[in-house]
This record gives sequence, C-alpha cells and structure tokens, in this order.
Amino acid sequence: MLAVRNFVILLLCITVVSPIALYTDRLGTFQPPSYKQEFIKDVAALTFNAADSGHLNVLPQETLTAFKEPIGVVYTEDSTKTKNLPQGLKLVESREHVLARVLSTTKEEDQTQKENLIKQVTHQVKQGNHSRTLENAVATGGNENGEDAIDVDDRDDGKLAKSVQASYNASQTMKQRPTEMDKQNDSTQDFLVRQLKDQLIRAKVYLSFPAVKNNPHLTRELRTRVKEVQRTLGDASKDSELPRNANDRMKAMEQALAKGRQAQDDCAAEVKKLRAMLHSTEEQLRVHKKQTLFLTQLTAKTLPKGLHCLPLRLTTEYYYLNSSEQQFPHQEKLEDPMLYHYALFSDNILAVAVVVNSTVQHAKDASKYVFHIVTDRLNYAAMRMWFLVNPPGNATIQVQNIEEFTWLNSSYSPVLKQLGSRSMIDYYFKAHRATSDSNLKFRNPKYLSILNHLRFYLPEIFPKLNKVLFLDDDIVVQKDLTDLWSVDLKGNVNGAVETCGENFHRFDRYLNFSNPLIAKNFDPRACGWAYGMNVFDLAEWKRQKITEVYHNWQKLNHGRQLWKLGTLPPGLITFWKRTYPLNRNWHVLGLGYNPNVSQKEIERAAVIHYNGNMKPWLEISIPKYRGYWSKYVNYDHVYLRECNINP
Repeated sequence: MLAVRNFVILLLCITVVSPIALYTDRLGTFQPPSYKQEFIKDVAALTFNAADSGHLNVLPQETLTAFKEPIGVVYTEDSTKTKNLPQGLKLVESREHVLARVLSTTKEEDQTQKENLIKQVTHQVKQGNHSRTLENAVATGGNENGEDAIDVDDRDDGKLAKSVQASYNASQTMKQRPTEMDKQNDSTQDFLVRQLKDQLIRAKVYLSFPAVKNNPHLTRELRTRVKEVQRTLGDASKDSELPRNANDRMKAMEQALAKGRQAQDDCAAEVKKLRAMLHSTEEQLRVHKKQTLFLTQLTAKTLPKGLHCLPLRLTTEYYYLNSSEQQFPHQEKLEDPMLYHYALFSDNILAVAVVVNSTVQHAKDASKYVFHIVTDRLNYAAMRMWFLVNPPGNATIQVQNIEEFTWLNSSYSPVLKQLGSRSMIDYYFKAHRATSDSNLKFRNPKYLSILNHLRFYLPEIFPKLNKVLFLDDDIVVQKDLTDLWSVDLKGNVNGAVETCGENFHRFDRYLNFSNPLIAKNFDPRACGWAYGMNVFDLAEWKRQKITEVYHNWQKLNHGRQLWKLGTLPPGLITFWKRTYPLNRNWHVLGLGYNPNVSQKEIERAAVIHYNGNMKPWLEISIPKYRGYWSKYVNYDHVYLRECNINP
C-alpha cells in the first residue's frame, strides 16, 4: 500500500513539475539575455521632441504593407526656418533637422489624402480671415512675407515639396481634430451649396491639366457636369434655395471627379494650380474692392435725378408768386433769444425737409422753435418755395442766401482764400476746369462746400442770439429736443456727444501728429466728438474769441500739413478743451456706413445720424435704416410725384 502511494506521488511530480522546467528552458533557449539588453539599448537610443507629441495622435495608423518606396524630395533645412510657419502647419521638428517628404501610400489612400488636400484649400477660399494664412503656408512654406505666392513656376522644388507636406499635415490634423469653426460650418444650412462650389473648383483644376485635356471623353464629361452644377447653384446661398435634383447633380459630378483623379495623380501639380487660383481670386477681389470704393464715392457726390428735378420745379413756381406771397409768417421771432433756435446749412431741399418735419413732430411746443436755414444761390428760391407750400406747423422758418453775407469774403475768411487758390484747385480738381468760375462756393466737393464751414461763423450769422442748436441735414430727430436747451455746458462753447468707442474716432485719425505743431498742442489719443447735433453757447464763443482761433489754425494749415480736408479736424482743434460731453442717447451715429448699429441704441436715441456715404436719399443707403428717414417724406406730394421721387 505504501509502495503504491509513493508511485502515485512520483507520477504527480513528473507530470506537474517537469513541464514547468521544460517551458522555462524553452524561453531561455529562444530569448537569450542579450536580446533583452539590445532592446533596452534601442529604446534608450530613441530621441523624442516635446513639440512632436501633438502630432503623434493625428498621424494615420497603417500597416507596413500599406507603404511603398517614398517618392519626392527628401532634404534638410535649418530648423529655425519653421518658426514663421502658421500654427497648425508647422513641420515636425527634430533635434538635428526638419525632414519634409511626400509619402506615397496605396493608390486608394493617396487619392483620398489628395482629395482632402484639395477640399481643404478650396474651403479656405470662402474663409476670408484664413485664406491669406493658408495661401502663405502653401505658397511659401510658412514665409510670412508671402511675396513668393505669385510665383507658380518650378524654380523651387524643395519649397514645393515642403508646401505639400505642410498641407498634408494640416489636412490630417483637420480630419482628426475638427475646429470649432468647422463644426459650426457643418451645422449650417448651406452645406450642400458649399459642397457644390468645392466640386466646381476641383473640376476646373482637373480641366487645366494636360492628362485630362488629352482625354476628350473625360473633358467633355467634366464640362457637362460643370454646366449642370452651375445651373443648379444659380444664385443660391442656402440649401433650401437649391432645386430638388441638387443631390443627383452632386453625385454625378463626384463620379466625374473620381475619373479625373485617376487620370491626374500628381498632387504637387494640383497644389500649384490651387495656389495660382487663390492668388488670382484675391487679385480680382482687390480690384473689385477698389472699383466699389470709387463708385461709392462717386455716387455719394452725385444727386439722383429726382433731387435735381425738385429744385428746378420749385424755383419755377416760386417766381410765379408775388412779393407778398413769398414771405414767411412770424418773422418777429427770428431774433428772440428766449426761443429755441436751430441752424441748418444745406443745399439739399428734401434732406432739410426731413430734419424740420421730424423735429417739429416730436416737439412739445413747436411754437417756440425757430429754424434758420442757410443755402446757396442756386437753391435759395426752391428752399423758400418748399416751406411756403409745406409750412412746419407752428414753428418759424427763415431761409437765407449765403450771398447775402457780405462779410464772408476771402479777406476775412482764410478758408475762402484757400479755396480760391491755384494750388487748392489743382489739389482737388486735378484739372483746370474750374478756372472759368471764380466763385468756388458752388464748385467744391461736398466736404469742402462753404456751407459746411458756416458752422464756424455762428456769432456772425446770429449776432443777437445767445445759444444755437446746430443740426446736420443727414439726421433724423426722434424725440423732443427741448431739454437740450437747459443743459449746463459748464463754461464750454460746444456741447456734443463724444465718439471714443473706436480708435478711428480719436485725434490721431484726423490730425497729422508728425507735425511738431500738432504734436506739441494736442493728445493723439484724445477722444473725438461728433458734428451733426451740437449745442453752441454763442456768448462764450464771443468771449473766448473762437472764430479767431479757427482763423489762426486755418492760416497755419495753408499747405494742408496739419490736416487734409473736411470740417471735423479744424473743429476738433478749434474746440479743443472747450467741448462738454453730452449723454450718448442724444446722438447716435453710423447709419450711413455701419450696418451693425444696435437696434436698441437707435430706438433710445433722440437723434440718429446718417454720417458716411450711404445717405438715406441715395440708392446705396443701408436698407434697414432707410425707413427711419423715409417716414418723414410725403411721397404723395405733387412735386415729388412730378420728379419721380419714390421710397
């Protein structure tokens, strides 16, 4: 019995212990200690750059069989040159050098990454803020100057290879880590529109390559698809505006593009073509912007036909009246300092009518309002006739001709003397067309009109008044202005709303601070203020001799070395430290150039101002602001209908 038990124990030892010993011996046989030491040495020899850690997560994981022999240019560069690369397009740096290479994967993967690269570049065409960055990265390999962006030849193969690799890295990064902007774009309703536009760009790229041109069938198919997609897009900006067959057209185009990819597999050539297209598009955009600016300026200086017709029609009617019918009532109020006096200097009849109408409609007691309108000789009769036919309720109207101001001559006013000088004519007119007319009051551009400079002669125009509220002709009054007359200006001459919200409204925007005379007397960061609705204390004006200050600065600016043009720069100088800031709700500006003025600001404002080129009586006006002005115009008036003036 004991012998049997010992025999069983021996068998157990053999069956359990021996496999363990044998397995351990096999490990020792196939993995000698030297292997472990070599593996540790190899790992220790690897070098890592901290800057590369971000790139490891975005590189595609592929098997060894997916790679072929690398093609393209492999070269080294000084690693410091990559510092100027835009964020996200930097090449991976090592301790020794920067290696740029073009990888050739399987046919399918190569075509996929090429397509992603094209989509990435074409997408940037529509992203205005990013197009320049991408173009610089693709065209110059990160050179911030961007001067090489216009070159699309083959003189620098190394730079081209680097640009391809940088673009490839960027496309892979975007694919793995979509930015917030990409997420927002994907969620917008114009996704299909953008896809169709991208297809058009890619089709045009393929059609420019010889490999595609030599294939008549493919060329014909691509051109057909291009026409179909163009008809499908039309003027659509949203997917909802596309026809029902838009998806079918997109699929058909994608099939044609797939054939184009098979015929043309040179990724570098496609990148070069896209570079050229980017540059050409930006050049066209630059030209269009210049043309738009020129045409806008031209339109702003030109009155519509209706506004030319209106004064002619009114002037004819005025001279049919007898002398007694040409007089305004309540003329005894014109010099009463206890009333509220408003000054308007303009040659635009309809604009002045809107200012008067809107002011009177919101007045608590219009009988205390007196409007003093000064216009030029050409519009004097028409302006009088308009207000004779359309009296402003209980308010009092006075219309004066600037020619009646005999004291306003070149010997008294430096600005008149400058406007009549040969250098001024050459500077503003660029020709001698004005030499036949010695009276430049009616020949200057709007910003140089003597009517604009009358604001510096208020005490001379209204010698018996103590306070005047000055209004521009491109404003609309939305609330009662009576409370402005009780504002304490605290010894200042001018009460105005300051414009400190933007940098371009500060003194250095209007004055030449490279001139020591300006730099010595003024602060370049001082806050500007707005003309358009200003309270002027004429008593303080006379006491502080403001007109003399204005004349002295005009004489110093004879060569236009202190400021170039307009009335705001001399106004800022003349009323420097003499301006009292009014509450911003009294006067809101920007409706003539800024489409983003807050709706709440407009509704709270007592006066809204269409300063800028987009005046409300012009076709180029901002549509959403036009209604604030047009509701004070009676378009059913017989004179407006005869002159074809419509809303």
